[in-house]
Amino acid sequence: MGIPAATGCIVLGIVALVVGGELLVRGAASLARAARISSLVIGLTVVAYGTSAPEMAVSVQAALKGSADVAVGNVVGSNIINVLVVLGVSALVAPLVVSMALLRRDVPLMILASLAFWLVCLDGSVNRIEGLAGLILLVAWTIWLVLASRKESADQVAEGADPDQLADLPATQPVWLAVVLVLAGLAVLVFGADRLVEGSIAIARTLKISELIIGLTIVAAGTSLPELVTSVIASLRGERDISVGNVVGSNVLNILGVMGVSGLVSPQPVAVSSDCLYFDMLVMIAVAFACLPVFLSGIILWWEGALFVGYYILYVWYLVLFQTGSEHVKTFEWAMAVFVAPPVVLTLGVSLWQGLQARAVGRANGRPG
Repeated sequence: MGIPAATGCIVLGIVALVVGGELLVRGAASLARAARISSLVIGLTVVAYGTSAPEMAVSVQAALKGSADVAVGNVVGSNIINVLVVLGVSALVAPLVVSMALLRRDVPLMILASLAFWLVCLDGSVNRIEGLAGLILLVAWTIWLVLASRKESADQVAEGADPDQLADLPATQPVWLAVVLVLAGLAVLVFGADRLVEGSIAIARTLKISELIIGLTIVAAGTSLPELVTSVIASLRGERDISVGNVVGSNVLNILGVMGVSGLVSPQPVAVSSDCLYFDMLVMIAVAFACLPVFLSGIILWWEGALFVGYYILYVWYLVLFQTGSEHVKTFEWAMAVFVAPPVVLTLGVSLWQGLQARAVGRANGRPG
């Protein structure tokens, strides 16, 4: 397959993933509302599940085809993009308000899942037992989330959230139509995933670019489009939970669910390259930790969103330099250590201090924090 054909295949795949994800979200949201599940829970589970469906389809297809670097790179790259780009761009559109339920319950889980994923991969692969364990944890988390959210409904109202409203979700449709939308969405997702994986692998082999880099960038960006579209629209509409909740829920699902299924269905353990293990996964973990001080103030401001996007640009720049074997890699690493790392630490420290101050003021005024 030539470059033009492969590029067309990738574009077709991305379009199909976006369309399939939209159909799946709409159908699943209608089913959830018909079952009388609260909007907050829908945002954290149904929307997150739906927008992560492209990652699931692509990584499973890649694992079945023996392209482990695409499967793993897609998950790691998507988690990095979700925080740095999706949240970053959404915060640039409008400040994002962070629910305290997310900060107390789901963000720590995202961090723990990221750390656990890295520890599991230290032996160089994800096997079927580890994949099954991830799926069991995902089911347990979902059940726990539903139960915990009901107990915290009073806290949500006290913080100003309306648990009965959620943006970017359609009105309840007939159950039969919702089922048709879910099935159609899944079918389109599988088609799009196959096209995206096929085209990406073809380009990687033609240009002699590693499949890991393709997975971390092109594939991850393509499968993260539903999260980006959903979060930006929610931000434009001034919704409280969906932008941040969608990202956090999607990241947990990517690790426990996407890698879980990939490890379970793959004919052999899904191999994890040392480059991904000792660089990209560490970036993913650092990005997850960076959420804590930024989220602690209860709001993500435009300048914090701009910093997130800037960090992602630097990350991709480094990947390009490393992949091309540029002589400037060492210079870039030195500049990052001297000129970038200190301001990053200082910025996160300022965000942490502001967050703690905001929490103290909130407690003094009788608000839960």
